Amino acid sequence: MPATTDQTFVVLLGGALTVTPRLRADMAGARVVAADGGMRHAACLGVTPELWVGDFDSTPPELIAAWPDVERQPWPAAKNETDGAIAVSAAAERGARRIVLAGALGGERSDHAMMHLVHAVFLEEEGFSIKLTSGEEEAWPLLPGTREIDLPKHSLFSVLGLSPLSGLFIDNVRYPLADFSLPFGSSRTISNVAEGPIRLSLASGRALLIARPYDFSGA
Repeated sequence: MPATTDQTFVVLLGGALTVTPRLRADMAGARVVAADGGMRHAACLGVTPELWVGDFDSTPPELIAAWPDVERQPWPAAKNETDGAIAVSAAAERGARRIVLAGALGGERSDHAMMHLVHAVFLEEEGFSIKLTSGEEEAWPLLPGTREIDLPKHSLFSVLGLSPLSGLFIDNVRYPLADFSLPFGSSRTISNVAEGPIRLSLASGRALLIARPYDFSGA
């Protein structure tokens, strides 16, 4: 396991990314690793990654030319991991325990977006603290235990069960739940509304919380 540190790492991925105040807050003081075409986000974020990894099949020559001083670790296209997973491993090797996956949601490849979500749950089970963001959407893995997630009042969020859930509590929301059992595949926990920071507790199962912190259409 990597050494414990409070240092946040941001991994730049190839999906859509909108610069928002919440994303800026996530970036503050963070170290940055880029995965292949995710490097295109560095300029608009005003950051210089300390490492750039991948097979570079999604990186145009002009992007490489624009960042000549960033250390690159090229990988062959025929490999057993995605560029994003390689970038996360590189951050972990450098001591990361809290990782923000920026550009992890949406984009042209739904298979990659789904893999980022599943990989995030795996990483959370391994003891990392994980957040995924596109700027406009944010997501967190939910495992057994209790946690609070800071969301603006009236913003939309959903809980997606990746397995049957039991002992689910959701508080400080429009539609609270107490000791709820959610069957796998149920849409019961889609489209809730935060009343401020939300409190969640789960006895068993795996889930994802996906939020739209700037979407107040449910208000």
